[in-house]
Parts: sequence; structure tokens; C-alpha cells
Amino acid sequence: MMLKILIVDDDKEIRNLIAVYLENEGMETEKAEDAMEALKMLEKSAFDLIILDIMMPKMDGIQACMKIREERSMPIIMLSAKSEDMDKIQGLAAGADDYLSKPFNPLELIARVKSQLRRYKKYNAEPVVDKSILEIGELTVNTNTRQVWVQKKEVRLTPKEFDILELLARNKGIVLSVAKIYEAVWKEDFFKSDNTVMVHITKIRDKIEVEPKRPIYIKTIWGVGYKI
Repeated sequence: MMLKILIVDDDKEIRNLIAVYLENEGMETEKAEDAMEALKMLEKSAFDLIILDIMMPKMDGIQACMKIREERSMPIIMLSAKSEDMDKIQGLAAGADDYLSKPFNPLELIARVKSQLRRYKKYNAEPVVDKSILEIGELTVNTNTRQVWVQKKEVRLTPKEFDILELLARNKGIVLSVAKIYEAVWKEDFFKSDNTVMVHITKIRDKIEVEPKRPIYIKTIWGVGYKI
């Protein structure tokens, strides 16, 4: 997916120059000539990074940065014709991630853009969830290795017992009928008089429950079925 950068500067030549360098790096750009226009664009589109000039009419970059930070966390690189430390301090205090004084080397700006994007991606990446591990209390089911542990002790289940437990665990909190369990595990039509599922549930409880007659994992919902 192409990265999208918002360039906010009242100088058209600077906007166009930055856009050329960013687009040469394979990034998509949009341009705003002042902060008010930029804020409207942010309401309509999502951006991966903002390059924001400080000295602009209507609303300066410091105010705009503070406004953006009320709701958004993407990196902001501030630009300013001034080089005084106080401007840099104000920009960073307002929520900017980096600061570059004009005139600047476009290649340095590109390097800083890439650095901020890498940093943001690293610290905002969604944690990888291992969907093969199902945990319910002290019961752990590994659907890849088909192993089961209760209170960190491994429990041996037959293939059908494991299939039933996995089915219930993947549907935690949902009541599954005996017919649904049978047809999902045995891949056959269910006959009303068949007590196969009940027998297997009893065997699973004997192995995973501390007190099988008072189960805490597999609950019987009378007249309906079973659930975890």
C-alpha cells in the first residue's frame, strides 16, 4: 500500500519541490497551502505523515500541530525559515516529531521522512496473535500440535475428543447442539438416538476437569447442547 504524505506550506514552489522528491521515492502526496485547508483534508483522508510549515497565514504551524495532535498520532515534521532554538522547542512541544530549518537539503528531508515512518510503524504495529493457541482459564489448546494442557500439565486426548474440544474452544461462550457437534466432528448426519457426543464429552471432562461432575470448562445446557 502506497504511503500518503500531506505537505502543508504557503510557498507553492516548496510544496511542489517536496512532492517531486517524495513521489520519486514511491510515495503519494497531497498539498495544502495553509493549515486551515490541511485540517479539512485530514477530516476526509488518512495520511501516514505530515510535513508542516510553521510560518503560515490564518493559523501557524504550531497551532495546527496542536490541533492535529488532539485526535491523530501520525509523524509530523515541521519546517521553518527561522533557525532559533525556541522555534524548534515550541514545535516539538506542540507535538512535532522532527524539525528542519529552511533552506534545507531535500535529500535530508526524505531521509527524515523515512526515519519517522519506520519508527512510527515499529511502535504502532499491531501485535501478532497466534490463533493456533486457544486459552480458557488454565486450559490451553494448541490446534497446530493438537496438544492440551490443564494447569500446565499435558492431557492426552483421542483425535475425536480433541476435535470436540477444539470446536467448543473456538466457539467459546456459544452453545452448540449435540447435532452440530456430531456433524462438525464426524462429518455425518446426526441421528437423534445417538449418544456418541455425550460419551465423548464425559471422557473429555474426566481428563480436563478437576471435578468432572462439577465441570468448569464444558458446561451442559440442558435441552440445548454444550458450551465452553
